[in-house]
Amino acid sequence: MADQNRKAEEFRALHVRGTPLVLFNIWDAGSAKIVAGAGAKAIATSSWSVANANGFADGEHIPLVLAIDNLRRIVGATDLPVTVDLESGYAANLESLPESIKLAIGAGAVGCNLEDSFPANGKLRDTKDQADRIRSARQAADASNIRFFLNARTDVFFQRPSAQHDDAMLAEAIERAHAYSEAGADGLFAPGLANITLIARLAEASPLPLNIMVADATPAVRALAEQGVARVSHGPRPYLEAMKALEQAAHAGT
Repeated sequence: MADQNRKAEEFRALHVRGTPLVLFNIWDAGSAKIVAGAGAKAIATSSWSVANANGFADGEHIPLVLAIDNLRRIVGATDLPVTVDLESGYAANLESLPESIKLAIGAGAVGCNLEDSFPANGKLRDTKDQADRIRSARQAADASNIRFFLNARTDVFFQRPSAQHDDAMLAEAIERAHAYSEAGADGLFAPGLANITLIARLAEASPLPLNIMVADATPAVRALAEQGVARVSHGPRPYLEAMKALEQAAHAGT
């Protein structure tokens, strides 16, 4: 427990606005070892990558017991802090969410992503409902005596293509950031957002350190840092690139 607490404090301290923590997301113990050996400061899973590596689609189709077992092996493969992508928390109702948090902490994680969309269709939950879920997760984490980092993911910017992102969507993301912060979240994750002007405005207005995910149109890490971003995630891209390299090698070898 003392070692997990130390890692939790280390992980929390890595979230600095303007000096982002860069996470090259992994999917199993082997990929965790590779990324750790490359000099990473922390390890983060990608739910999409974990699911696909085990033959499932993303969206909480991989059984929670398998996801937690995979997490436990990842934690055992590295001395670095590990944060897990818990998607929507594997909880259809508020009462079952704390169990998912307890399982993640029991497996050794020091943080998690918790998204505000429904896994079945990607539609947004009501802001108040999601704040209640974050509050429930916070209470479960605090009961474990681990300073667990709750990274509140908002899928506002997944609701429409990047070219259609506008001030109204930004305002909704800012509103959610404040609600989630008051509920006990530690960070705000806004995947899908790539417009540097909107990123800068969200980073400034959010009471929580901002996490941006790398995509084809995402500005370089240096540009994100200049706008106050505190965390940059590569998401499923490392897995996709690894599988592409495997496919090319397989074709060349047959």
